[in-house]
Amino acid sequence: MPIRRPARAGRRVAVVAAVSLTAALALVPPAAAHAEVEADTPRALATDVTLTFVSEAESPSGGFTRLRVVLPEGIAPADVRLDDAPEGWRMTAADDGYTLAGPALDPGVDAEHSIKVKQLPDAKELAFKTVETYSDGKVARWIELSDGGPEPEQPAPVLKLRAAAAGAASLSPDPAATGASPSGTAAAAGTPTPPAADTADGKGPGASSGLVVGGVLAVLLVLGGGAWWLVGRRAASARE
Repeated sequence: MPIRRPARAGRRVAVVAAVSLTAALALVPPAAAHAEVEADTPRALATDVTLTFVSEAESPSGGFTRLRVVLPEGIAPADVRLDDAPEGWRMTAADDGYTLAGPALDPGVDAEHSIKVKQLPDAKELAFKTVETYSDGKVARWIELSDGGPEPEQPAPVLKLRAAAAGAASLSPDPAATGASPSGTAAAAGTPTPPAADTADGKGPGASSGLVVGGVLAVLLVLGGGAWWLVGRRAASARE
């Protein structure tokens, strides 16, 4: 009997430890979904960089239908083009970023897309505020920025960058890209159509106005000539 007591005591300790561990795990809340970003070249001033975004699904009843991404300072919408996205999804440029939308994904399926950036700015980190919309109406806003304290409840995706390579410099702005939408995507909603006056052939509203004015002057000259001829005829008749 004295030999079995240590064995029984050991089993009791193991059982108590297992119960305690199970209770402790039960008290730990499940990990929250996040929106994340990665780069194939996470370096300041790097060019032709592919950024990959992953939005983790958190709605049990709806799938992703729309992502709204705000680009950080130093990256213009015109310098971004869509590289990969869920089937049927399209990108639309905005003043401060872009929107990606399409057919609803299945519930529980993460939304992943990638963009190609002309050049990353000279910074230590970049935050991409992201708003996610689900087919069941749920909206998740990953837009909070860290202030150095505890991590926010809904942090924006942040890309940390290494220092720029030796000799790296900012690329000159491309005038042809000014105001352009991301390559291969739908045009930005609400973008005004250029007036006809800006067309290369010069046949816009200005040219039409000139033709109208010329026509009016021609009519006035004809009427004036006719009136002068009529007055002359009357004067000649009176002398006869």
